[in-house]
Amino acid sequence: MAYYPGCSLNATGIEYNISAKAVAKHLGLELWEIPDWNCCGASAAHSTNHLLGLALPARNLAIAEKEGLDVAVPCAACFSRMKAAEMAVRQSPDMKQTINELIEMTYNATNHTRNLLDVMANAVGIETIAEKVVKPLSGLKVAAYYGCLLVRPPEIAQFDDAENPMSMDRIIEALGGTPVEWSFKVECCGAGHTTALPEAAAPMLHNIFRNAAENGADCFAVACPLCFLNLDMRQSEIKKKYSAGYNLPVFYFTELMGLAFGYAPKDLGLNKHFVNPMPLLDSKEILRHPSARREEA
Repeated sequence: MAYYPGCSLNATGIEYNISAKAVAKHLGLELWEIPDWNCCGASAAHSTNHLLGLALPARNLAIAEKEGLDVAVPCAACFSRMKAAEMAVRQSPDMKQTINELIEMTYNATNHTRNLLDVMANAVGIETIAEKVVKPLSGLKVAAYYGCLLVRPPEIAQFDDAENPMSMDRIIEALGGTPVEWSFKVECCGAGHTTALPEAAAPMLHNIFRNAAENGADCFAVACPLCFLNLDMRQSEIKKKYSAGYNLPVFYFTELMGLAFGYAPKDLGLNKHFVNPMPLLDSKEILRHPSARREEA
């Protein structure tokens, strides 16, 4: 399967890239990184120029299509833009011709864009993931956070339930953890507003932290580098602003998979997190082999 890491996974979300490649290889999923890939323009292109917002991701999809490959996309924002380009070309011959002229390549949208979470949950499969677990996430209560782009709009994403997605919850359960029921799993975290409109973004983050904590979560699992950065980096800022005692580590779902598969934290990039996850993992004895755990000794 072709793999499109996007800009974030080579910079602020590098631990997502590291853990995604590690667990994919562990599961026998071969990821072929698209050569000479370009930015999909997710941050701004589609809001400034509609055609540019479609042509940028279409070029990457065209390279994968030439190899006869579907594309796995870890970033929710990249995934949304690439699905939009795929649908635009598939639904309109005129748009297809316009985009092909712009990218100077042939793109017929015969291949499919899939979010990496979808690939893991439905192509690899929950049973296969469970079979690889050697260090179950016993006792870890996880708020699966999907954010606003991963499964919406449903006519574009075509993946999971738009209001109550469960793909990540099922993976957490297969890893031995406990997915908590909470109310903000698809609410926007305000990552796009934190710089320009911080007063609007702060309450959005605070509501997410508060609801997760009130429902007993020890941590978050995410599938988007922008959501991860916002929840992880700005948690101390929100704690001060609202005098709240949140201390909720944030994990990419691929990091949780890697831990359960027996990988060391440093091999998954956990040392790069702002909220240190090690005290939580130590308190749950997740890094200890099950046969050596205190309750089983």
